[in-house]
Amino acid sequence: MPAVVLIGAQWGDEGKGKATDILGERVQWIVRYQGGNNAGHTVVLPDGQKFALHLIPSGILTPGVKNVIGNGVVVDPGVLLTELAGLEEKGVDTSGLLISSDAHLIMPYHVAIDKVTERYLGKAKIGTTGRGIGPAYQDKLARVGVRVQDLLDEKILRQKVEAALDFKNQVLVKVYNRKALDPEQVVDQVLEHGQHFVHRIADTRLLLNQALDRDEIVVLEGSQGTLLDVDHGTYPFVTSSNPTSGGATVGSGVGPTRISTVIGILKAYTTRVGSGPFPTELNDDQGEYLRKQGGEFGVTTGRSRRTGWFDAVIARYASRVNGITDYFLTKLDVLSGLEKVPVCVAYEVDGRRTDEMPMSQTDVHHAVPVYEELPGWFEDISHCRSFDELPANAKAYVEYLESIIGARVSAIGVGPGRDQTIVRHDVLS
Repeated sequence: MPAVVLIGAQWGDEGKGKATDILGERVQWIVRYQGGNNAGHTVVLPDGQKFALHLIPSGILTPGVKNVIGNGVVVDPGVLLTELAGLEEKGVDTSGLLISSDAHLIMPYHVAIDKVTERYLGKAKIGTTGRGIGPAYQDKLARVGVRVQDLLDEKILRQKVEAALDFKNQVLVKVYNRKALDPEQVVDQVLEHGQHFVHRIADTRLLLNQALDRDEIVVLEGSQGTLLDVDHGTYPFVTSSNPTSGGATVGSGVGPTRISTVIGILKAYTTRVGSGPFPTELNDDQGEYLRKQGGEFGVTTGRSRRTGWFDAVIARYASRVNGITDYFLTKLDVLSGLEKVPVCVAYEVDGRRTDEMPMSQTDVHHAVPVYEELPGWFEDISHCRSFDELPANAKAYVEYLESIIGARVSAIGVGPGRDQTIVRHDVLS
């Protein structure tokens, strides 16, 4: 069975956790392939239990599914253990979680540098979560990173930490006027954390490809979204990895020819957290309405999300750079109660109309949305379980989006619950 990629098609927070959770009932493996604990998934079970996951794949909530933290992820050992403990306290079986031996570790010095750097930048800050993700990826690319497998060899771990702190302590002390970190304390802390999950370390590349050879279904789950991709996003206001579908192969070790389906997750409107351009942003009562109705606060950070109308320009862009075959449109219920629902169909940039994502950073910042208004609906749609049950205007809204975003809408979220989903097309058939 080919692999399936699940990616965010906006700036993240689109509802990937719910989509993965729904697919999880029919798949054998779910893999997190990039990012760290700078993003989160919220999953609501039928019994009303709500789970906020930051690092562990959302398939952990589905019995029988094997979950993998892939080689493209950066792992904070303390956060991992806290999240595992929280799940186990609620009776969740975590025995099926494996961690790639080649995933990189977020070290205490990464967190320290991340926090102090953002503070130092002031108004020019990028808007990171301060959790050390960027500095960990910097070390990975500089080939001085600490990997999960280093927990199995204390000598190598100690050498890497001492070498890293020879330089990083100079930065902390002489540039930022902060205390130096003790290499011995860092090593001891990481080893103490590591002893609680060394049994989970595995050659996950091998296991995933063997699973595909057995015709098992593997879902590759990204965090964040397309417009936060370090290559394809609104740079420099992006994350430090590749949430796009190309990153799925790199971050999991599953080759591109083994992927048949790419599912993009879209909100029925648009949100963004942190700094950076946002053409359809609403800084008015309508924006506050979307924020309150949609509960738009970060799962990991608690930060208020910026809100705006649906942007078909970035949806078309996401379709193209990811090769999206199907869309899952979430939070359609949030739009209930609006007389008119605007949709951004193009941008005007310095007097010129464009239907596509502007090429330059300058043009993105200058982009002014061009809207089409669709009639809204007032009915409660949270109980709808088929497309035909939706009000006529809600159906028309979905069909209009489908006609302009470059891929079919195969599922629609009408509420936060696992069962509050309308399936139009079976993406696994």
